[in-house]
Amino acid sequence: MDSSQRVRAILSFVQAADAGSFAAAARSLGVSSAAVSKNVAGLERALGVRLMNRTTRTLKLTEEGEAFLRQARVALQALDTAVDTVVAQRAEPAGRVRLSTSAGFGREQLTPLLPGLLARHPGLSLEVDYDDRVVDLVRERYDLALRGGRIADSSLVSRPVCRLRLVLVASPAYLAQAGVPRQPEDLVRHRLLVRRFLGGRVSPWHFRAADGSVTTVDTEAAALTLSSPEALADAAVAAAGIAEVGVHHAWKHLRTGELKLLLLGAHHPGDYEMALQYPHRALLAPRVRATVEYLLEAFAQREELHVPGPALAGYAA
Repeated sequence: MDSSQRVRAILSFVQAADAGSFAAAARSLGVSSAAVSKNVAGLERALGVRLMNRTTRTLKLTEEGEAFLRQARVALQALDTAVDTVVAQRAEPAGRVRLSTSAGFGREQLTPLLPGLLARHPGLSLEVDYDDRVVDLVRERYDLALRGGRIADSSLVSRPVCRLRLVLVASPAYLAQAGVPRQPEDLVRHRLLVRRFLGGRVSPWHFRAADGSVTTVDTEAAALTLSSPEALADAAVAAAGIAEVGVHHAWKHLRTGELKLLLLGAHHPGDYEMALQYPHRALLAPRVRATVEYLLEAFAQREELHVPGPALAGYAA
């Protein structure tokens, strides 16, 4: 069986499996039922396994047929994407792109970029879900996810957007009233504002001394617990206490002097990042590739996502 025969046979098999009969597959492909039957039989001989059990009325996939169908669909999708890629060299990317993103980062950082993306590629339509849960891109049929944290899912392609730098902040009014903490142990005398994550998890705060030892401050008894990082920054501006937030959430308040940074040298929250992720594919659909490249370019221009460490010293209390 040569390559062209193999493609015809695989297409006949997939169409027959989806349609439930050789006759329906034949109508869809514009060939005779006998041709579809011949193609599937030839494929089974080439593979050395039975893919379908046939009766006069029904087709039922064997276990080997179910496994081969999954792989065949991937192969046919790759062929479709290859055609799309060539067409995209002459035409504007078009089609719907489904994207999942966390609520806070999505509203603050992604939403302002969407009008520019649509202006550059008017053939695109976007569907964005703002949800803090980690979605299954393949099962839930998302094209992209914008995720933050410790990115370690090797089944996905990850394109780094920025490092997520967490900092401690408080307002000048609060610090004038409660004093400026100079070491982690001072925090037990302060009102702490912490974030509650999905599942009810509240993370402790970590600090590293010059000798490398780590001090952990328990935040379970925090004065205020909120699920929104933007709300934490707003509460800190309102002199409610000391909050741990991403620099990008606090940046505009640092620039205006509404917030000050605390314990810069000691605070060590760990390594976090934000990344654009999509399933491994031999060929990426042009609509998805155009979206990824635009967003990476636009995120690179967002000042608050790339503040160098030395620049933060100027905003310390």
